[in-house]
Amino acid sequence: MQGLAGESCLGQNTGEIGASKRDLTRLKQLAASRYKNGKPLSEDPRFQDRVSRVEVELMALEVTNLRFLDQIQRGRELGAEVSLLKVRGTEIQQALTELMLDVAGPLAAPAYPMPDMDFDTHTANLAQRYCNYRKASIYAGSNEIQRNIIAKMSLGL
Repeated sequence: MQGLAGESCLGQNTGEIGASKRDLTRLKQLAASRYKNGKPLSEDPRFQDRVSRVEVELMALEVTNLRFLDQIQRGRELGAEVSLLKVRGTEIQQALTELMLDVAGPLAAPAYPMPDMDFDTHTANLAQRYCNYRKASIYAGSNEIQRNIIAKMSLGL
């Protein structure tokens, strides 16, 4: 099965569902260790809402991916709808890194330990990861181009 950008839809897994699930778990752990107004950030209703929205999107992406796998196993050729994996997957990755950066705050910037700092390599590299994931919506066909392909091929627009 070949994707629209020539890569194997299932081999490349541009949706990065597994990595996003790991990032979501790490985000929740990080939020539980950071405090706002004397309570863990993970208990803040606004933060919980933002995390829940991304979590639901990730669950929907995983179900969509499983649906595509089932269709392939049944012998159906997939078309432009596979682009959904790339579009939603990159948007979820970006949302997760943005949330992690918000949680880490200034601890996300340094790349090496500083005096009197609770140093965590993963957290300290979040600023770099955030910037790196900005390009995810461009490589393998920008999300806008992928949306146009979906509109033309699947919806006939």
